[in-house]
Amino acid sequence: MEERREMLNGLLRSKNYRALREELGGIFPYDIACFMGELTPKERMLVYRILKKELAAEVFAHLDSEIQEDLITSFSDSEIASVLDELFLDDTVDFLEEMPANVVDKVLKILSKTDPDHRKMVNAFLQYPEDSAGSIMTIEYVGVNQNYTVEDAINKIRRVGLNKETVYTIYVTNENRILEGVVSLRKLLFADNGDIIGRLMDTNLIYAYTGDDREKISALFQKYGLLSLPILDTENRLVGIVTVDDVVDVIQEENTEDFEKMAALRPSEKTYLKSSVFELAKNRLTWLVVLMVAGMLIGLLLNAFEKALIGVLVIFMPMIIGTGGNAGSQAATLIIRGLALGEIGVKDYGKVLFKELRVSLMIGFILGLFNFFRVLIQYPNIEQGAVKPALVISASVTFVVVAAKLTGSMLPILAKKLKLDPALMAAPLLSTIVDAVGLLFYFGTAMLILGI
Repeated sequence: MEERREMLNGLLRSKNYRALREELGGIFPYDIACFMGELTPKERMLVYRILKKELAAEVFAHLDSEIQEDLITSFSDSEIASVLDELFLDDTVDFLEEMPANVVDKVLKILSKTDPDHRKMVNAFLQYPEDSAGSIMTIEYVGVNQNYTVEDAINKIRRVGLNKETVYTIYVTNENRILEGVVSLRKLLFADNGDIIGRLMDTNLIYAYTGDDREKISALFQKYGLLSLPILDTENRLVGIVTVDDVVDVIQEENTEDFEKMAALRPSEKTYLKSSVFELAKNRLTWLVVLMVAGMLIGLLLNAFEKALIGVLVIFMPMIIGTGGNAGSQAATLIIRGLALGEIGVKDYGKVLFKELRVSLMIGFILGLFNFFRVLIQYPNIEQGAVKPALVISASVTFVVVAAKLTGSMLPILAKKLKLDPALMAAPLLSTIVDAVGLLFYFGTAMLILGI
């Protein structure tokens, strides 16, 4: 692709626009969008205008929102109308959701003049909540009646399918748009022309509602290996479908958001390089302040147990704190991922608790035993004798591992129960809680066994 970009840039600089148009016609729309992203605004506009009409619309859907805005503000009304006419409805809605109010107003006014019905549909989609199935669905599907013959259905696909987002699955509805079944294009191709759709359709349906969360939609796609999913309204009427390409975008966005939350960052709608220094600082500062305040608990504990901070106990403090944080992060990561994929539910808290208890006891015992002999070997001549400090350290390691893993597994489930994002209970917040509990046990055990 690097060589091709050099060649395209050469054609652009030499103003050989005919050859440039031919070369662009054989490139994937996404790659053209990447190429345009490296150009100046003037060059970008030139390249976009030499693209074929259908290809231009596909490329536009892949462009970054800043470039889309730049192009739209430079287009004439007729050019904007042409772009909107070629875009699928869901791509139009996605584009408008990223635009500032003045651009949205301009586009909607043009739609009102050129295609009032299209404007009504766009308005309806814009009213769906941002994270709902309705916000990512499209109405570009092929629907047939169950009384159609296979020949009727195939003729309809030939007539309208070119402008639909997918024709691999055909949706069977009645006169009230109630979904009755689905039939695959593959089944139609291998059936006799006279066969009735009602006898061929599959009535074991997988569907979702317009108000369902996007994460639920992506989970259905992953669970059942779908290419598209019918979306119903509250009256069980088919209003649109979600296709796999839109779900891939949702999965990427949700994973990015979870990673940011797990790292104590406020989720950002922009990529790293497109975020300003102020935005990056703001997104990081909030959680750092919260964690810093929470970390003051550690200071209060150290002050309260000042007398216990002697010799070998101080040396092992970082190890105990680090072990607890790592153990908790391991459990939290697995549970958060399991919740995201639907492998674990809130109702499974008992199974999770029992399993993590056994895992943590096993790991804690091994680590505790290791540290007991380590203290005996490494510090045989300490003033108080090595056995009692070794007991304190080994018992504390065991307790910290058990507490960390149980906390790390239960906090995400509790967050899910409270309708919060489980990713909030990941490493930074979890480590602060485990550190405080671990040190409390550590110093308490030291005072009890060593008589401090």
